[in-house]
Amino acid sequence: MNLRGLFQDFNPSKFLIYSCLLLFSVLLSLRLDGILQWSYWAVFTPIWLWKLLVIIGASVGTGVWAHNPQYRAEGETCVEFKAMLIAVGLHVLLLMFEVLVCDRVERGNYFWLLVFMPLFFVSPVSVAACVWGFRHDRSLELEVLCSVNILQFIFIALRLDRIINWPWLVVCVPLWILMSFLCLVVLYYIIWSVLFLRSIDIIAEQRRTHITMAISWMTIVVPLLTFEILLVHKLDGHNNLSYVCVFVPLWLSLLTLMATTFGQKGGNHWWFGIRKDFCHFLLELLPFLREYGNVSYDLQRSNDPEAAEDLPVPEPPPKIAPMFHKKTGVVITQSPGKYFVPPPKLCIDMPD
Repeated sequence: MNLRGLFQDFNPSKFLIYSCLLLFSVLLSLRLDGILQWSYWAVFTPIWLWKLLVIIGASVGTGVWAHNPQYRAEGETCVEFKAMLIAVGLHVLLLMFEVLVCDRVERGNYFWLLVFMPLFFVSPVSVAACVWGFRHDRSLELEVLCSVNILQFIFIALRLDRIINWPWLVVCVPLWILMSFLCLVVLYYIIWSVLFLRSIDIIAEQRRTHITMAISWMTIVVPLLTFEILLVHKLDGHNNLSYVCVFVPLWLSLLTLMATTFGQKGGNHWWFGIRKDFCHFLLELLPFLREYGNVSYDLQRSNDPEAAEDLPVPEPPPKIAPMFHKKTGVVITQSPGKYFVPPPKLCIDMPD
């Protein structure tokens, strides 16, 4: 296991989102079961922290962009800055929705359609953001999630206002369609993993990558689908499970997503104006972490000392004596492979 490669591919943005969602789901399940008697404003604390970090990071990045015009000519800097502005705009709309949800639950004096109004604006904006991201080769997962669920948002709002009296199993039909597509993706990765295992022309690293992807997708999609089915049956009154038991599969999916953030490259470099990978920024901020970042472990090597003795010992590089300059005292070391034979001495006979 190479810690250096593990942290170089770390995606801090997704790790923050998944960790906040995990903590929020834990607090929400405890609040719904009556174990916690907190206000919903306190239950949404992880969500407020998430949105606060997004707004602060975008504000600092915008300030660095405005005060350093020379940075705008570096590669795809403009594309990344625009992607950050699109992301913060969507997060502000989501923040408005979450504030309205808390206020509606605490007071309960206006329609849910008004609460879901920010999500109705998020969906078309997300569609435009997806088109822009496709043109500029950007990964926009949150935008895709918001754009494909517009019909689901409408159905939930109408059901909460009792405009429609469908069972929740029917209300969530758009969600079942989306989950069917994800199940097809899981099946695709499983089939390709089996084919790669049976192929003799594929190297071990490619096999390991496809098997890891298949296992990751299974541990994300299957528990997520289980959570949605249990929640729908709970809302329809078909089971008496506690909300903690219902949310357990969701926690497994979020933990898997948090683990996958250590192998996903990406992340916008303009958050907080760091303009570099988070790993490089962290190593410059905390230099003592470099000692651990350069450590690698070989889990397949035998622990037998006799077997270790049979391993060939690499030969040390050739040592070339330094050459000293008499006048200045500077030491000049000739590098291997670049040694030039000095010219022969010239003998000049003095005339009698």
